[in-house]
Amino acid sequence: MSKPVRTRIAPSPTGDPHVGTAYIGLVNMVHARQNGGTFVFRLDDTDRTRYRADSEENLFRSLRWLGLDWDEGPDKGGDFGPYRQSERTAIYVEHVNRLLESGHAYRCFCTPEEIDAHRAELRAQKLTPRAPRTWRDADSATVEAALAEGKPHVVRLKVPLEEDITVQDLLRGPITINSKELQDQVLLKADGFPTYHMASVVDDALFEITHIVRAEEWISSAPIHKLLFDALGYEIPVLCHMPLLRNADKSKISKRKNPTSLLHYKEAGFLPEGLLNFLGLLGWGGPKTETGNQEIFSLDEMIEHFRLDRVSLGSPVFDQAKLRHVNAEHLRSLSPEDFVARARDYMFEQTRMLALAPLLAPRVETLGEVCERADFVFGEIHHYTAETRKHKDKNLRVPLPGLCPAGVEPLDAHFALKELREALDPLSEWTPEVLEGVCREQATPLFLGWKAKDLFMAIRVAIAGKPETPPLFETMALLGKSRTLGRIDAAARALAEPGKKAIKRWEKSKVERAKLRAAETVPTE
Repeated sequence: MSKPVRTRIAPSPTGDPHVGTAYIGLVNMVHARQNGGTFVFRLDDTDRTRYRADSEENLFRSLRWLGLDWDEGPDKGGDFGPYRQSERTAIYVEHVNRLLESGHAYRCFCTPEEIDAHRAELRAQKLTPRAPRTWRDADSATVEAALAEGKPHVVRLKVPLEEDITVQDLLRGPITINSKELQDQVLLKADGFPTYHMASVVDDALFEITHIVRAEEWISSAPIHKLLFDALGYEIPVLCHMPLLRNADKSKISKRKNPTSLLHYKEAGFLPEGLLNFLGLLGWGGPKTETGNQEIFSLDEMIEHFRLDRVSLGSPVFDQAKLRHVNAEHLRSLSPEDFVARARDYMFEQTRMLALAPLLAPRVETLGEVCERADFVFGEIHHYTAETRKHKDKNLRVPLPGLCPAGVEPLDAHFALKELREALDPLSEWTPEVLEGVCREQATPLFLGWKAKDLFMAIRVAIAGKPETPPLFETMALLGKSRTLGRIDAAARALAEPGKKAIKRWEKSKVERAKLRAAETVPTE
């Protein structure tokens, strides 16, 4: 008798919820539902240096908005919990000790400097860079002495030195990688937390996951995971590596070229069923009909017709025009009553309107002026002039006045907005006071060298599409983090699309300016 199907997603709460997480989550949920199985939500929060509480909250909020519904998880419980990996540390340590005792793992006391030097030496020899295996076969007395001294260390997997490792993939068949291409992966970090590899394998085994459906970027990790499953005596689940979402130029989808945050699409007014339909089309052509594939379908129809083993391995393109078309079809299918309700809930959401009221009331004389004054709050904006924004040739589109200060090259203005975005992105407190502090710091000579008024105008035009708004930082707070950052990204793309050389020059500039800032903060006698 076959085991009941159990699938999972294990997102990391380290940034905005990604459309890729929704894409993989949708496939996992659909496969579980059509097989009468269980869909599990597990939180991969072991990277405590990058963990963000607001990111965790946004993950739950955005995935629920989209319509993904898990059966077990941190918020629902279940028989296999806890479902936060940070609460399972003792379980991982116990499994690491099993591997140490069986000889499948070892303690490594190499310093970061020793590891860097060894990797540099291997690169010079045009070999695969890896950490040194100095401690791989150290005797117990040497290890005990190092432990007694309190030397920091990690625990590494003892990977076979030269052996073909084969894993079976549902879509790709057998995948073989020789172990000489692998390094002895860290299983337990010096801070006592497990790495992704260790926690993922242990949890997939203990949660009785039957199908690991994940992005193809994890293919290179599959041999390591197989070694761990085998060493721990667990059966490896069915592996299915989904094709990565791509930009139109076939590069991996990234926020530099496409909005990747689920919050962006929610706040831009897309319907959850429209976005789900679009994600379902990626890698799968839709339900088959006599005249071809059905392009517009519901979640229930996807559950009925989708088959995991029929996913195409072609690179699915996250095409914004296609997404808008699919979403429009779902909008047009709404009844007039439902359309009005959806529009009202989106445009005049109570919390947003209460925050907007004190900013707008002093600036209008009639209610008829509300939408005109706050149009950038209620809908999308464009970062090109009205006369040029519909040109098919992007080179003929002219960015809005104010995005690029007089005397500044558009490429430099692009990077200035990108650097501003990088400074804003880590903020967990999105208040006018905090935003003003960060933005003013970006206008200092050691950052952009712009006057504050020029930077603030560029931000204003980027987030509102016009030079006049309610107070800037209150407006940023009102729009929220996701919408603000998404609009800054879009404005930067409107200014320029830099090549690799330009990006490297700007990265070098950032490093040099960081050194200057550090030197300024060093106390002198």
